[in-house]
Amino acid sequence: MHRLAIRAAGLFDGQEFLAGPVLVMSENGSIVDIDCSGAHPPEHADMLDLRDLTLLPGLVDAHTHLSWEPQGNPEELLFEDGERLLARARLHAGQALSAGITTLRDLGSRGFDLAGLREDYRRGRVVGPELLISGPPITRSKGHGWFLGGVADSLDQVIAAVAERARRGVDWVKVMATGGFTTQGSDPARPNYDLETMRALVRSAHARGLPVTAHAHATSGIADLVEAGVDGIEHCTFYTSRGAVLDATLVEAMAEQGIRAGITLARPQGVPEPWIQDILDRVVPHAGELMRAGVRVALCTDAGINPARPHDVLPADLVYAADRGLSGRQVLAAATSVAAEVCGVGHRKGRIAPGYDADLIAVSGNPLHDIRAILEVRAVVRAGLLVR
Repeated sequence: MHRLAIRAAGLFDGQEFLAGPVLVMSENGSIVDIDCSGAHPPEHADMLDLRDLTLLPGLVDAHTHLSWEPQGNPEELLFEDGERLLARARLHAGQALSAGITTLRDLGSRGFDLAGLREDYRRGRVVGPELLISGPPITRSKGHGWFLGGVADSLDQVIAAVAERARRGVDWVKVMATGGFTTQGSDPARPNYDLETMRALVRSAHARGLPVTAHAHATSGIADLVEAGVDGIEHCTFYTSRGAVLDATLVEAMAEQGIRAGITLARPQGVPEPWIQDILDRVVPHAGELMRAGVRVALCTDAGINPARPHDVLPADLVYAADRGLSGRQVLAAATSVAAEVCGVGHRKGRIAPGYDADLIAVSGNPLHDIRAILEVRAVVRAGLLVR
């Protein structure tokens, strides 16, 4: 039995701040107790003294692409050697872990090679973050992300693609419900599939015990997803011919149905065209409006898609969101407890509480008061082991 006791000046438990001194105790990778009485650690426990630092749950990046090289051309993934892709994914996962990101949801890599890496991490064969995978997103021929290998055009092909993902042991089914901005010839203003197909996809996945999250920019595509009953919507831009404009009726329906949102904080790269800049400027305000409406929102990165999206970018993105109006509490919850809920692991990730996985990070100061503290992670504990 491995026991770890961590002493700290205080902690943010994923929801609230707890003043210290605090003592967090874990056994075999799970948190078993939190003490604020100044008690001594139990005998036979390894002691980690972080008495000048603040503890937080390990960060959760709910939308990443581990095998993508931020400096590369994603369409070249179609032709790359599998071992090279896997080695790159390991490297990127290590970069994320060093930045304090202890849980990653990969929503689009080529093929299903990441399943082996996920099991290596889960079984402790190598040190790494908790990894959740979708395999290649389901998309149309030459549709957004087609080069990852998930092409399915007809309804029968879509159902077969869901069945394949179930056989392959994915954690999530990802579908490209609309076009995207980064695949040549793909139109973000248009749905990729009709409502009948989306309903069938969701029914098929749910019958196999799999949740569905969908890439969607176009408001018309989001409307179909709400009608189809998906579990999550990625980006959720509400893109129309008038730009990105929230639809209050759809937002209310998302909240009522418990449809979660993975809002990717796509900070601008270079000097974008004015219409793109307008969309980017609305991302954080829209996230705040979704939160206020009761939608569970994860702030996440889309890491890997371009040079502005390295795999350790989440802390900087959280500062970006706070600088644009979200509170420290909103930002931190959206990258810990709420992000874990969005990923379907909220019962064991994203909180510092008994029964939760002992994934923790330590920073100087109180990030609720100064979110920039999250940029200087001083220690990382993964499954009860100090890994940085």
